Amino acid sequence: MNIHTGKTLSEADVKSVAESLVPELRSRQIETDSDRKVPPENIKLLADSGLLGIFRAKKWGGSELSMRAHVDAVSTIAKGCQATAWVLGVYHAHDFIIAHMPEQAQEEIYSTGPNQAIAAVIGPRGKAVKQADGSYILSGFWPFASGNAAANWLVLGAAVEDQDGNMIDQGDFAVPVSDVVRLDDWHVAGLQGTGSNSVKCSDVHIPAHRYVSLPALLENETQAFASEDTPSVHKCQAGPVLGMFIVPSVIGAARHALEEFLRVVPGKMVQYTGHISHEWSPLQIAVGEAETMIRMAELLFYKAADDVDEYARRGEKMPLQLRARYRMDIAMVPRLCRDAVNKLYTIGGAAGLSLKSPIQLNARNIQAANMHGLLLFDAGAEIYGRSLLGVDVGTPII
Repeated sequence: MNIHTGKTLSEADVKSVAESLVPELRSRQIETDSDRKVPPENIKLLADSGLLGIFRAKKWGGSELSMRAHVDAVSTIAKGCQATAWVLGVYHAHDFIIAHMPEQAQEEIYSTGPNQAIAAVIGPRGKAVKQADGSYILSGFWPFASGNAAANWLVLGAAVEDQDGNMIDQGDFAVPVSDVVRLDDWHVAGLQGTGSNSVKCSDVHIPAHRYVSLPALLENETQAFASEDTPSVHKCQAGPVLGMFIVPSVIGAARHALEEFLRVVPGKMVQYTGHISHEWSPLQIAVGEAETMIRMAELLFYKAADDVDEYARRGEKMPLQLRARYRMDIAMVPRLCRDAVNKLYTIGGAAGLSLKSPIQLNARNIQAANMHGLLLFDAGAEIYGRSLLGVDVGTPII
């Protein structure tokens, strides 16, 4: 076994290490958006700093930290570049999923190159046919594979059928990128820098060990949950954390937008009035409200992260209603951040429309995050409302 490692971090290190990368990431944030992918220099920064591996087991060269450490890392990196932070978040998510595959798959993945970054489309968009020997034949088309340009492996979701066409499971498969075709179709109005191009494959053979059942993962029924040797971070409740892996980038992006607003707007004339911006009460109100909304989002999300960590440390399954509440909270956080930044974006005037402005870039990116399926506000509110009313929540993804 030859495991390639980056720097190992402690919980206390994470935020300061991430802060040290912010200036360089900011210098490339506009370029990242226009290039439609995270540049290799940014990926190298994440790997060399140890931030890439904070959710990875120590035996595979990671730091196996906590959900709080993940929030510290991703929200701070997003102050430099939200697209890079989004991709970091999904890489953490995929380390979590790989941890629930058999050890043979983990060794195969983490021994094939330095600082593995694993891209994915977790939802069961493809189809896999289970063979008599336990292996699978996988085919499908998967859009939104964030960060796949830097990845050597993908985790792809599929409905699993037997050879008679009967549905028997849903799950995720680890696939080397050499077995898929990566398309160039990511032309979008937000989070363009994530490089979330589609991938496809046809009749790819997947050995049995490179598979994990999605229902088993969601209900704490994989072998990793049962093993005493599993790091507690990999015993996090899967439903809540799969959304929590991607949310923190919006917090850092909102903080960056506020910081930029306070840097460039005060002192300007409010056109066609006699007001100076920082002396104008509507702008003062907007700034006070926006900062408070961002802070509310931070407090809400850190509370969720701490609860997930505590249940994982105890090795306990989270109650359904608490899981439903966090499905709501992970949708509320991007909503709060979007509304806060939109206040600033609008009241700051037309200069903010410049494609060189970090305010418009972050406004677009945060809006895109609000449109992710796991982060849709109305869906989160409905699920939580149903749980409070004692009605079936209507989805296993919780």
